[in-house]
Amino acid sequence: MSSSAGRLVRPLLLAAVAMLAAGCVARPVGDFGRAQPSVLHDTVMPYAGKLIATNRKEPVSNLNQTDQEREMHDRTWRFLIAAHSRDWLFDGSVELQRTRIGPARDFRYTPERYYTWLRTTQYQSSPTRYNTVGRHILADLDTLPTTFQSICAVEAVDRQRRIALAELGGIEQSVADNVAARRTENQWHIDWFVRALNYRYDSYAYALDHLLVETPHEQSMGVDENLRRLRPWVDRANRGDFCMSGTGAGNGTGVTIPSRFQTMVYDREVIPQK
Repeated sequence: MSSSAGRLVRPLLLAAVAMLAAGCVARPVGDFGRAQPSVLHDTVMPYAGKLIATNRKEPVSNLNQTDQEREMHDRTWRFLIAAHSRDWLFDGSVELQRTRIGPARDFRYTPERYYTWLRTTQYQSSPTRYNTVGRHILADLDTLPTTFQSICAVEAVDRQRRIALAELGGIEQSVADNVAARRTENQWHIDWFVRALNYRYDSYAYALDHLLVETPHEQSMGVDENLRRLRPWVDRANRGDFCMSGTGAGNGTGVTIPSRFQTMVYDREVIPQK
């Protein structure tokens, strides 16, 4: 990084770190967890992040963002936060990762964090924890169709850019480099979403398994069914299948995923009554 660029980015980076320490770096969200406009989060922090990423020799584009790209970032945002943050709320490190100010940290998250938050939260009755997990899964299921559609639209934009480059002559190499960098940035974001969706599924499954041991209750069957409905979406994301028509009710294999209760080995030991 040049000395002039360094002088520009250091105050911005220090300001971002100070806001993180003060708890002010959380990105504002609106309905359904979609990101809301913010000068700090949409302009200041991304500008600092681009300078830092350039210094790390990462691909950095300066193309104008399409409506489709903006829509994808807004819709995927809710999946990038809660599941892997402290206390199942917001962790400022995710925003630093999004803006490329800080390194990717989601690789380090382990699935017990959600269950730890769940079991240490005070509820009036233990079945309420099952209701909480069920609500979280349903919220994901409600927003996944439109999230997949937004990713599919961005993939189409990237294809259209490549076709235009191949067919139009006289386009500067700098533009071609920009297109390649934007495609990489979009793919990195999609990959992050896929990791986040896998993490959510693993966190829900971990929580359900441990709740079955800690506080068995018949409400677990409803949660298990919701989890089974989520699995095909996870499989599609892992295949990169964001444009397939349908509701995601099937995984394309014709195989029904067995529930925990279908595969459970029941304890049939008879304990004498005293």
